[in-house]
Amino acid sequence: MADISVNNLNLWYGDFQALINVNVHFTQKQITAIIGPSGCGKSTLLRVFNRMNDLIEGVRTTGEVMIDAENIVSEKTDLVSLRKKVGMVFQRPNPFPLSIYENIVFGQKVHAEGLTKLKLNEVVEDSLKSVFLWDELKDKLNKSAFTLSLEQKQRLCIARLIVVKPEILLMDEPCSTLDPQATSRIEELMRELKNNYTTIIVTHNMQQAARVSDQTGFMLLGELVEFGRTEDIFTKPKDKRTEDYITGRYG
Repeated sequence: MADISVNNLNLWYGDFQALINVNVHFTQKQITAIIGPSGCGKSTLLRVFNRMNDLIEGVRTTGEVMIDAENIVSEKTDLVSLRKKVGMVFQRPNPFPLSIYENIVFGQKVHAEGLTKLKLNEVVEDSLKSVFLWDELKDKLNKSAFTLSLEQKQRLCIARLIVVKPEILLMDEPCSTLDPQATSRIEELMRELKNNYTTIIVTHNMQQAARVSDQTGFMLLGELVEFGRTEDIFTKPKDKRTEDYITGRYG
């Protein structure tokens, strides 16, 4: 089980500095929420942890991000291994244009050779049970994943990650397209998964951060302004900028 230590992290997109001297420690088996206004660097920070920012031209990073005693922003990092260890759920669910069954076993076929049909069937059942979808989908496994509701698609994407046994789950606004009832069910799932994963969630929804997270970080203009226990951040913030944002006075 991995935790994450970030030391003096800076990131630029060309000449624009998107992250400024970020220092933070994410504890294993806890849910950490990153909050802040749009464009403050929340998603950029999240995408550092699986090097997704590398896909953007002109990105430059300094500092350390330590996962299992490895600085993952080093040029020597094996990105395939890293992205197996650090899975990501995006704002909009992104199932593959395949059946529900094939979505689940896709990662197994990439990362584990020679699995029998029986073993793959077990993998599908176990992963769908872990996200509370088995009873709903066990008779529909050969149907296209595109036939599912938005909430089911998001759960399926989480199940697809779990199959390859990551240690860290990154969630970038995972409920922004869902209605309140579906959001509540995804939040319940997050709490269940907390026992097995280090989870970091970026959310614009402060009520969601307060409901599901153990720790919260507030970001503003590329800086991590404040970080601590969620209860403390929301009830007795130390920085006036945090207080202004939480009470709706920011801007």
